Amino acid sequence: MTPEQFQALYPHVIGWIHQTLQAHSNEVRVVSSLGFPRLSQYFSGNLLSSTKVAVVERVPMPPLSSLGLSQFAEFENGDYDGITYLDTFFVKRRSASSERLHFHELVHVVQWRLLGPERFLATYADGLQKHGYRQSPLEAMAHTAEDVFCQSNENFNAEKLVADELDRMSRGV
Repeated sequence: MTPEQFQALYPHVIGWIHQTLQAHSNEVRVVSSLGFPRLSQYFSGNLLSSTKVAVVERVPMPPLSSLGLSQFAEFENGDYDGITYLDTFFVKRRSASSERLHFHELVHVVQWRLLGPERFLATYADGLQKHGYRQSPLEAMAHTAEDVFCQSNENFNAEKLVADELDRMSRGV
């Protein structure tokens, strides 16, 4: 997708995101209310008390194909356990008790905050198109941090980790 195509489609995608968040606004809870024991060791209280989560049967995916983005059809039709839009993420009911999944989606919340909506979506789309879902840079970052979270008892500042990784990405390191 060219930068011009992205600029033309961005208002439609961000509009869909805002509509989706509004449609689910009565279903959300703040992450800090969920009682996960480890998240506060990695993320600030401010992030946990301002990030919202909705438990759904199927995570809402933007209608990318109907916007002419057929190259993202596989992503659009994927059966994911979670997805993040701005300061809210959606998790499948069957995975709602997974602290690991909440950690992963919180990494995406930090990415959204630091990059801003337009840059996040442009970076995500570019990575998805060039590398596929699992190897796209923003997903790879979230999966790597999630793996460390699961395999280690040592705490780390996940928000700083994301900021440092995004800085490295922007410098091409």
